[in-house]
Amino acid sequence: MTKRCVVTGTDTGIGKTLFAAALTQALDGYYWKPVQSGLEEETDSQTVMRLGEVLPARIIPEAYRLKMPASPHLSARCEGIAIASDRLALPETDEPLVVEGAGGLLVPLTDRLLFADVFARWQVPVILCARTALGTINHTLLSLEALKHRAIPILGIAFIGDESVETQRVIAEIGGVRSLGRLPWLPTVTPGTLHVAFTRNVDIEHIKGALA
Repeated sequence: MTKRCVVTGTDTGIGKTLFAAALTQALDGYYWKPVQSGLEEETDSQTVMRLGEVLPARIIPEAYRLKMPASPHLSARCEGIAIASDRLALPETDEPLVVEGAGGLLVPLTDRLLFADVFARWQVPVILCARTALGTINHTLLSLEALKHRAIPILGIAFIGDESVETQRVIAEIGGVRSLGRLPWLPTVTPGTLHVAFTRNVDIEHIKGALA
Protein backbone atom coordinates (compact mmCIF):
# COMPACT_ATOMS: atom_id res chain seq x y z
CA MET A 1 0.00 0.00 0.00
CA THR A 2 1.22 3.50 -0.83
CA LYS A 3 2.51 5.53 2.12
CA ARG A 4 -0.09 7.95 3.44
CA CYS A 5 -0.38 10.46 6.25
CA VAL A 6 -2.79 13.12 7.42
CA VAL A 7 -1.75 16.62 8.44
CA THR A 8 -4.24 18.16 10.84
CA GLY A 9 -4.12 20.90 13.43
CA THR A 10 -5.31 22.10 16.79
CA ASP A 11 -7.01 25.09 15.16
CA THR A 12 -7.32 27.00 11.93
CA GLY A 13 -4.65 29.36 10.63
CA ILE A 14 -1.76 27.78 12.52
CA GLY A 15 0.46 27.04 9.54
CA LYS A 16 -0.41 23.45 8.78
CA THR A 17 -0.72 24.18 5.05
CA LEU A 18 2.88 25.42 5.03
CA PHE A 19 3.90 22.24 6.84
CA ALA A 20 1.92 20.12 4.37
CA ALA A 21 3.57 21.90 1.44
CA ALA A 22 7.06 21.26 2.75
CA LEU A 23 6.22 17.66 3.69
CA THR A 24 4.76 16.89 0.26
CA GLN A 25 7.93 18.22 -1.32
CA ALA A 26 10.18 16.26 1.06
CA LEU A 27 8.30 13.03 0.34
CA ASP A 28 8.16 13.76 -3.40
CA GLY A 29 4.52 12.94 -3.00
CA TYR A 30 0.95 13.88 -3.80
CA TYR A 31 -1.26 16.33 -1.91
CA TRP A 32 -5.01 16.17 -1.30
CA LYS A 33 -7.30 18.60 0.48
CA PRO A 34 -10.62 16.70 0.63
CA VAL A 35 -12.77 19.74 1.47
CA GLN A 36 -11.87 23.36 0.68
CA SER A 37 -13.97 26.14 2.19
CA GLY A 38 -13.32 29.57 0.71
CA LEU A 39 -12.35 30.06 -2.93
CA GLU A 40 -11.88 33.83 -3.24
CA GLU A 41 -8.26 33.78 -2.07
CA GLU A 42 -5.50 31.28 -2.86
CA THR A 43 -6.72 27.81 -1.92
CA ASP A 44 -4.65 25.43 0.18
CA SER A 45 -4.01 23.26 -2.88
CA GLN A 46 -2.67 26.29 -4.75
CA THR A 47 -0.50 27.26 -1.78
CA VAL A 48 0.98 23.78 -1.58
CA MET A 49 1.67 23.73 -5.31
CA ARG A 50 3.37 27.15 -5.14
CA LEU A 51 5.38 26.91 -1.92
CA GLY A 52 6.12 23.18 -2.11
CA GLU A 53 6.90 23.44 -5.81
CA VAL A 54 4.63 20.44 -6.30
CA LEU A 55 3.75 19.54 -9.87
CA PRO A 56 0.10 20.24 -10.78
CA ALA A 57 -0.33 16.54 -11.60
CA ARG A 58 0.57 15.75 -7.99
CA ILE A 59 -2.26 17.96 -6.61
CA ILE A 60 -5.37 15.81 -6.39
CA PRO A 61 -8.59 17.80 -6.94
CA GLU A 62 -10.72 18.45 -3.87
CA ALA A 63 -13.80 16.30 -3.35
CA TYR A 64 -15.69 19.45 -2.37
CA ARG A 65 -14.93 23.08 -3.25
CA LEU A 66 -17.10 25.42 -1.20
CA LYS A 67 -17.19 29.17 -1.78
CA MET A 68 -17.91 30.42 1.74
CA PRO A 69 -14.87 30.68 4.07
CA ALA A 70 -16.59 28.99 7.01
CA SER A 71 -16.95 25.61 8.66
CA PRO A 72 -17.54 23.05 5.88
CA HIS A 73 -20.94 22.03 7.26
CA LEU A 74 -22.14 25.64 7.07
CA SER A 75 -20.54 26.39 3.70
CA ALA A 76 -22.10 23.26 2.21
CA ARG A 77 -25.52 24.00 3.71
CA CYS A 78 -25.53 27.55 2.32
CA GLU A 79 -24.70 26.20 -1.13
CA GLY A 80 -27.28 23.42 -1.00
CA ILE A 81 -24.63 20.70 -0.93
CA ALA A 82 -24.72 17.57 1.21
CA ILE A 83 -21.23 16.28 2.00
CA ALA A 84 -21.23 12.50 1.63
CA SER A 85 -18.66 10.42 3.47
CA ASP A 86 -18.33 7.96 0.59
CA ARG A 87 -16.84 10.75 -1.55
CA LEU A 88 -14.04 11.12 0.99
CA ALA A 89 -12.31 7.82 0.22
CA LEU A 90 -8.52 8.07 0.09
CA PRO A 91 -7.18 8.34 -3.46
CA GLU A 92 -4.79 5.71 -4.78
CA THR A 93 -1.37 7.12 -5.69
CA ASP A 94 1.93 5.67 -6.84
CA GLU A 95 3.94 7.86 -4.45
CA PRO A 96 3.35 9.04 -0.84
CA LEU A 97 0.11 10.94 -0.21
CA VAL A 98 -0.22 13.89 2.16
CA VAL A 99 -3.81 14.67 3.13
CA GLU A 100 -4.69 17.94 4.86
CA GLY A 101 -7.78 18.42 6.97
CA ALA A 102 -9.62 21.70 7.52
CA GLY A 103 -9.15 23.53 10.81
CA GLY A 104 -9.09 21.24 13.84
CA LEU A 105 -10.08 17.64 14.40
CA LEU A 106 -13.65 18.31 15.46
CA VAL A 107 -14.56 20.56 12.55
CA PRO A 108 -17.97 19.39 11.31
CA LEU A 109 -18.55 18.29 7.74
CA THR A 110 -22.24 17.70 8.44
CA ASP A 111 -24.40 17.85 11.55
CA ARG A 112 -23.33 14.27 12.29
CA LEU A 113 -19.89 13.87 10.72
CA LEU A 114 -16.62 15.36 11.99
CA PHE A 115 -13.22 15.32 10.30
CA ALA A 116 -11.99 13.10 13.15
CA ASP A 117 -14.64 10.52 12.22
CA VAL A 118 -13.24 10.39 8.68
CA PHE A 119 -9.68 10.04 9.98
CA ALA A 120 -10.79 7.18 12.22
CA ARG A 121 -12.21 5.37 9.22
CA TRP A 122 -9.04 5.87 7.20
CA GLN A 123 -6.67 4.62 9.94
CA VAL A 124 -3.58 6.29 8.50
CA PRO A 125 -0.96 8.06 10.66
CA VAL A 126 -1.76 11.61 11.71
CA ILE A 127 0.69 14.47 12.20
CA LEU A 128 -0.81 17.02 14.57
CA CYS A 129 0.35 20.59 13.94
CA ALA A 130 0.29 22.76 17.05
CA ARG A 131 1.11 26.36 17.89
CA THR A 132 3.86 27.14 20.38
CA ALA A 133 2.01 30.23 21.69
CA LEU A 134 0.13 30.59 24.98
CA GLY A 135 -2.88 28.28 25.17
CA THR A 136 -1.40 25.55 23.03
CA ILE A 137 -0.92 23.05 25.88
CA ASN A 138 -4.65 22.80 26.50
CA HIS A 139 -5.63 22.76 22.82
CA THR A 140 -2.98 20.23 21.86
CA LEU A 141 -3.63 17.80 24.70
CA LEU A 142 -7.38 17.95 24.01
CA SER A 143 -6.68 17.20 20.34
CA LEU A 144 -4.50 14.24 21.30
CA GLU A 145 -7.27 12.91 23.53
CA ALA A 146 -9.73 13.20 20.64
CA LEU A 147 -7.36 11.20 18.42
CA LYS A 148 -6.74 8.53 21.04
CA HIS A 149 -10.45 8.25 21.87
CA ARG A 150 -11.09 7.28 18.25
CA ALA A 151 -8.02 5.00 18.05
CA ILE A 152 -6.50 7.12 15.28
CA PRO A 153 -2.77 6.38 14.84
CA ILE A 154 -0.57 9.36 15.78
CA LEU A 155 2.75 9.79 14.00
CA GLY A 156 3.74 12.78 16.14
CA ILE A 157 3.38 16.49 16.84
CA ALA A 158 4.85 19.21 14.64
CA PHE A 159 5.16 22.54 16.42
CA ILE A 160 4.84 25.77 14.47
CA GLY A 161 6.01 29.16 15.72
CA ASP A 162 8.66 30.62 18.01
CA GLU A 163 10.57 28.18 20.19
CA SER A 164 9.03 27.38 23.57
CA VAL A 165 11.17 24.58 25.00
CA GLU A 166 9.13 23.83 28.12
CA THR A 167 5.79 24.00 26.32
CA GLN A 168 6.99 21.64 23.61
CA ARG A 169 8.50 19.28 26.19
CA VAL A 170 5.46 19.05 28.43
CA ILE A 171 3.04 18.48 25.56
CA ALA A 172 5.10 15.57 24.23
CA GLU A 173 5.59 14.18 27.75
CA ILE A 174 1.98 14.36 28.93
CA GLY A 175 0.59 13.48 25.51
CA GLY A 176 2.88 10.47 25.20
CA VAL A 177 3.75 11.27 21.59
CA ARG A 178 6.88 12.07 19.65
CA SER A 179 7.86 15.63 18.80
CA LEU A 180 8.72 15.85 15.11
CA GLY A 181 10.38 19.24 15.48
CA ARG A 182 9.34 22.85 15.07
CA LEU A 183 8.77 24.86 11.92
CA PRO A 184 9.60 28.47 12.83
CA TRP A 185 7.66 31.47 11.62
CA LEU A 186 9.37 32.89 8.57
CA PRO A 187 9.58 36.66 7.94
CA THR A 188 9.44 35.91 4.23
CA VAL A 189 7.79 32.73 3.00
CA THR A 190 9.13 31.49 -0.32
CA PRO A 191 9.67 27.97 -1.65
CA GLY A 192 13.35 28.35 -0.74
CA THR A 193 12.96 29.69 2.81
CA LEU A 194 10.27 27.11 3.59
CA HIS A 195 12.38 24.22 2.30
CA VAL A 196 15.42 25.28 4.31
CA ALA A 197 13.45 25.82 7.52
CA PHE A 198 11.69 22.47 7.16
CA THR A 199 14.78 20.41 6.44
CA ARG A 200 16.74 22.05 9.27
CA ASN A 201 14.07 21.77 11.95
CA VAL A 202 11.74 18.85 11.19
CA ASP A 203 12.64 15.18 11.63
CA ILE A 204 11.78 14.14 8.10
CA GLU A 205 13.80 10.92 8.36
CA HIS A 206 11.60 9.73 11.23
CA ILE A 207 8.49 10.60 9.25
CA LYS A 208 9.77 8.66 6.24
CA GLY A 209 10.65 5.71 8.44
CA ALA A 210 7.25 5.72 10.13
CA LEU A 211 5.53 5.66 6.74
CA ALA A 212 7.72 2.89 5.34
